[in-house]
Amino acid sequence: MPTLARFYGIVIRMYFQQMEHNPPHVHVIYGEETFSIAIKDLKIIDGETNPTSRVLSMVKEWIILHKDELLKMWDSQDFREIEPLK
Repeated sequence: MPTLARFYGIVIRMYFQQMEHNPPHVHVIYGEETFSIAIKDLKIIDGETNPTSRVLSMVKEWIILHKDELLKMWDSQDFREIEPLK
């Protein structure tokens, strides 16, 4: 599972499609918290249902900044690191 970004202790990853399901989403790991969040509507689709609000806010902000890039990556499976949130 390629790591797309790391910032403030948050790790964001995306699985290969053969191992995944729609909707397009990323996996978020922060300490003991793990959850998946949809790229298009920013809804939590799996894992921790009530992550730390600060973590969730930063992840949503990062996804919004890189939405088109993430969707393209989901379709192409051409994974690479993306600029972290600063």
